[in-house]
Amino acid sequence: MDKPPDEIAKQGVVSILSQKSPNIVDLMLGRGVEKVVDSETLIKEVQSRVHQALNGDFMYAAVTEESEQFLRKRVLQSMDMAVLFIDLVGSTSMILNLPKEKLATVFTTFAQEMAYVIKRQDGFVLKFVGDAVIGYFVAEELSSPVANRAVTCAESMLKVLKVGINPILKEHDLPELKVKIGIDYGENTIVRYGDDPQEAHVDILGPSVSMAAKIQNLSQPDQIMVGNDIYIKLHNSVKEYFVCLDLDESYWNYNSSKTGEIYPVYAYVGKA
Repeated sequence: MDKPPDEIAKQGVVSILSQKSPNIVDLMLGRGVEKVVDSETLIKEVQSRVHQALNGDFMYAAVTEESEQFLRKRVLQSMDMAVLFIDLVGSTSMILNLPKEKLATVFTTFAQEMAYVIKRQDGFVLKFVGDAVIGYFVAEELSSPVANRAVTCAESMLKVLKVGINPILKEHDLPELKVKIGIDYGENTIVRYGDDPQEAHVDILGPSVSMAAKIQNLSQPDQIMVGNDIYIKLHNSVKEYFVCLDLDESYWNYNSSKTGEIYPVYAYVGKA
């Protein structure tokens, strides 16, 4: 596709939000997921929580404990995972211009709502890093293809942000949010930093974690991008949502560990 990067990103968002696109996966309804969730109801739930949070009447529940428990039982094991990074765009401007209380509420609301999306797609919330959220989907834990589910999660995140969160922020005279999303797939090793099995920090290490972060940095605002290792695992009907980018090696020069060549990256454009 010869369109400029920002036009590709806009096309993807239009597709996700379109009511006419027959192929778009509705909010929280993953491809191959057994449960069907009414998107209208979920958007209302998101907006209710955001309203209450901005008014100081709602506190979000912790969302990383499930991941910690999962990882602690599997220290030093290697597992195939899809890793998803979602990062706020323009956070520096918000930090400089918003009162501290409002800034904290906006950041917390964003992070927790994105975490809820990950959990609804049967993923794990690894951690919050500044204005970013990191989630992962373990292949052996899911009944449907993990790559498809990770992409569906990213679609849902953008829909929640655009339809659920931003209208409420606008009502409160707060800046609307934009994000970058990067996803990759591969084998990661679970590590524990310390000898205390219950208290020492646990994390995942592997090339897909690093690559997902780099892909997210490459994205345009409100864009989903995936690496080749997850793209090749997508169902053919899902691959049609993506285009391979012709990237200048001056700013994208990461090589595939499998081929030694420049690692292919794909941008979400959706279906016409």
